[in-house]
Parts: sequence; C-alpha cells; structure tokens
Amino acid sequence: MSLPIRNVAIIAHVDHGKTTLVDALLKQSGTFREGEEVPDCVMDSNDIERERGITILSKNTAVRYKDTLVNIVDTPGHADFGGEVERVLGMVDGCLLIVDANEGPMPQTRFVLKKALEKGLRPIVFVNKIDRPRADPHIAVDKVLDLFLELGADDDQCDFPYLFGSGLGGFAKDKLEDENVDMMPLFEALLNHVPPPAGDANRPLQIQVTTLDYSEYLGRIIIGKIHNGTIKAGQQAALMKEDGSIVKGKISKLLGFDGLKRVELESCTAGNLVAVAGFADANIGETITDPNDPTALPMIKVDEPTLQMTFCVNDSPFAGQEGKFVTSRQLRDRLMRELETNVALRVEETDSPDRFAVSGRGELHLGILIENMRREGYEFQVSQPQVIYREVAGQPCEPFEYLVLDVPEEGVGGCIERLGQRKGEMQDMQVGIHGRSQLEFVIPARGLIGFRGEFMRLTRGAGIMNHSFLEYRPLAGDINARRNGVLISFEEGVVTFYSLKNAEDRGLFFIEPGTKVYRGMIVGENNRPQDLELNLCKAKQLTNHRSATGDELVQLQSPMEMNLERALEYISSDELVEVTPESIRLRKMANKKLAKR
Repeated sequence: MSLPIRNVAIIAHVDHGKTTLVDALLKQSGTFREGEEVPDCVMDSNDIERERGITILSKNTAVRYKDTLVNIVDTPGHADFGGEVERVLGMVDGCLLIVDANEGPMPQTRFVLKKALEKGLRPIVFVNKIDRPRADPHIAVDKVLDLFLELGADDDQCDFPYLFGSGLGGFAKDKLEDENVDMMPLFEALLNHVPPPAGDANRPLQIQVTTLDYSEYLGRIIIGKIHNGTIKAGQQAALMKEDGSIVKGKISKLLGFDGLKRVELESCTAGNLVAVAGFADANIGETITDPNDPTALPMIKVDEPTLQMTFCVNDSPFAGQEGKFVTSRQLRDRLMRELETNVALRVEETDSPDRFAVSGRGELHLGILIENMRREGYEFQVSQPQVIYREVAGQPCEPFEYLVLDVPEEGVGGCIERLGQRKGEMQDMQVGIHGRSQLEFVIPARGLIGFRGEFMRLTRGAGIMNHSFLEYRPLAGDINARRNGVLISFEEGVVTFYSLKNAEDRGLFFIEPGTKVYRGMIVGENNRPQDLELNLCKAKQLTNHRSATGDELVQLQSPMEMNLERALEYISSDELVEVTPESIRLRKMANKKLAKR
C-alpha cells in the first residue's frame, strides 16, 4: 500500500529563506545519514545559484514524516523565472509562503502569491528570520493579510494558518512565546492544512508535463504529477500534443523522488510526482495518457518573453583566443539545446547565419543563460536588450513593470526624478521608521534598462530594487535615458600606465595597465556626451635624465569593474558585449547595425 501524500510548493521573494528552510526540513526529517556532511543550500545545485544566493530552477525533493510522503518543490522567487513558478503550482495541492519578518511581503511575494491564489491554493504562511534584529513578525502577518485582500483572495484563503521561526536556526513555532525547539510544528501544519492530492488510481492514466530535464543517457526527462491512473515502467503510453495529435511511445524509465535523489520505480499511482523518460518530443503542458483512452488535461499557460537580445558569433580582433566553442554551428546547437528545458526562452533565426534573436523574461533570465554559456567555454557577442512590442486590440503596446524601491531618505528625491524621466509613475510611497522609504512605481520595461547602475549610484549602494512584469499597455512615448559618451581604444596593443595617467581627466576607465585592447573596444566612460577615441598603448619615451619628481609614487584612479550584469545594462544600441570564458569586453559594432529577423 502506498504512503499518504502531501504535495507542497515553497514560494517567496528572493532571499527570504526558501532554500535554507528546505535544508532544515531535510536535515530534521532524517533524509541524511547520521554523521553525513550536509552542505548549506543543498537545493541550489547550480554554481550561479550558490554564488548569487537565488533559486533559478525549480527542484523536487521528498521527505517522510509520520508515514506521510511530503513532496516539496523549491521554486524561484524572481519574476524572470515566473515560467517555472506557474508550472510548479500545477503539481501541488498547497503552498508554504515564506515572508521575512523584517521586510514583510515584497514584489516577488506578490507575483508568486497571485499565481497561487488564482489556482485556488490556500497558503500556509511562515514568518521567517524572527531571530534577526528589527524583526516585527506580527506586522509582517498583517501585511500578508493586506496583500491577500488586495489580490482578491477568498474568505478561506484569508483565514490562513501562520507560524513563526527561522530556517537558519532550524525551528518553527505556533506562537512567539513558545520555545525554539525544532521544525515539527511546521511538519504538523503541512499534514493538517495541505489537502491530500485528488485523483483516482483506477481511472485512465493522465500525467501533465510540468518540467523538462535532460540526460545524456535517457534523453528528455519529463517531470510531472500523476493526476489519474497508475503508471508502470515499460508500459505503452501516449503523448497528447498541444495541436491535438497523439504520439505513441513506451515508458522507458520511471523515477521517483527520495530526499535529493531520484530513485527507480516499478510503478506509481495518482497523486505522486514522477520523472518519466521515453518521449523525446514532449513539451510543457502536454499530457501523457492511456493510448486506449487518451484524454488531455488543460494546457498550462506560460508568460511570454518581454525582452530580446541578439546573440552572434564573436568577430572581434581577439576572436577565438579564449573560448572552446566559437562557431555559429556550436552557438546555434547550444541555444537549441537550452530550449529543451528553458520553456520561457525563444530562439529565432535571423537573415544572417551568424546571428540569433533570443527572447526571455528579463535581463536576469537572459544574463543567467549567458553566464552559463561562458562557463561552459562558449565565446560570442550579445547586443543591448530590447523590449518586445505587441499589438493588443489593434493598438501597439509595450510591457510594463511593477517596481518597488527601498531607499535611504537622502536617495528618495533623486530616484523619483530619474524614474519620472524614464516614464515611471509613482503609485505609493511609505516612510519607514528606520530612515528608509518604500516607493512603488509602474514603469515601461524599457525604462528600467540600464537603470540599476544609476540606482546604485543614487543610493550609494544602499538601495534595494525589485520589479516584476505587470501587463502590456499602450506605448509610453520616447524615453531619454542618455548616458555620457564612451572612451574607445584607437589601436590594438597593451595599455600602458603612462597613457592611462595622461588620459585620466577624460573620464572613468574600465581597464587597467597591462590590459590588451583593440581598435573599437570601449575602455571607459567619457565625461562628455560624445564618444572619444584614445591611444592608450603609447609608452613613455625613456631618457638618461632623471625627473625632479621621478621618485614620487604616482597612482591611478580605481577602474570601474564591468561584470556581465553591469555590461548588459550599460551598452547602447550601437554597442556589443563580447563574452568569453575569461573576459567581458565592450565594443562598438563594426557595421553599426544588427541583422533583422
């Protein structure tokens, strides 16, 4: 007889402690052997996830508590990965909403919670980080209720159960005055408030394709929930495609979840989450069903891309010197392979075989793809991100974002002024008790391109900025987000200390002495609006005369570090970011235009 089941998704804003809480649940459920070394953030398997402290890909795990199998899905908190969130919520029967006791609900809390409420899920609220200074758990609960009402939650959803605790401290409790012991109160809440999955093991098989994975040995792997029926390894099944066609196949491998591992199964019944191999052409939202009685489940809708970039082969003078994969065929194959699992991504051919139009949910979504590719050894170039326009009811429209800023008091005026120039409309402003203010705006997505760097300067690095996709609206008009001109290398060579020192008054540099440069490479930002070409490879003429000040220590200003994220925000429409495993360079386009679709 199979175990009772609970399927629950953990959703929250970025950095509110989802992954750390899952760590605590795994450790206290006995998933790991006694004495086994357990890393922190075990669910963040991707290197970039660990470095940035965010969840990018949804992941499944399962723990046992009191003879109940609790399937837990850790979901992304950033709106750029909303495609992951939407699909995961279709696999579960309840959700655990984690809220920081200090910050309360934040923009991505709103985003994922709205999706959960629309699906009729009744969240359990866990107020996390109550052991941190300035935490106010009861105010956080009140803010969550306000948000529920604002998002149109029904009476049952508004009467949500809530607990207090700390994922890092490894404890949960029903009341603040209770002792800090362990996570058992949270396990009990999951059993009591998350309903068992609906579904009939005796009806014809129905599994919805919710997540895609890929294995070199098994090919495409489908992850989803068994809505009805029983599935067995080796049985015949049918895949119902989006267009209504039916593809027959065989379940070549059936896998279940146990802790962080996938375990091979002989059979599994309705309500369980499984991984299935055998259907190479399966796509998100389609249904694996009984070939003798094929019945499709409703398709899953995924948010469409709002931002597009051009990926092209590296044609700079330094092309091919640092990367392992440099040809257009290798670039195309890698992008097409990404489509196997990254469903919010679109890749289209252009009129040039060396260029591809790649569309995604935002700068972070596309930036993570670029970073993964460079770490794998790919060398290529990307253009400035451009928003995707659409026609709605015969009217040209563009994507708008809901933006929330948390800024020190002295930065409020500057932020309001700059966002006004970028067509941002303030919706609300709340002054906090700790000298910080929370500002809410609705702004065109293109108004946010390049704003993050400016925002950090306005707030001297002390501001917090979050945004999520709102909707398509009519065009907002021209946006003047002009930055200063750039400093461009005039020739190829190695940058000298002498030349940099002489040109210091021209602007702010991105490079330092010893850097290799080529003609057309962007080396800094000009103090003036126009671009300026400089010769930075000129060496000092040596003589046999000692200067009167020759022994003085001469120092250069520190260069601005231009990492990938900052480079993508910085470039203009006639510039490119050259991406290699070892370097991030900015350059002017050789032909001043990109291939059109």
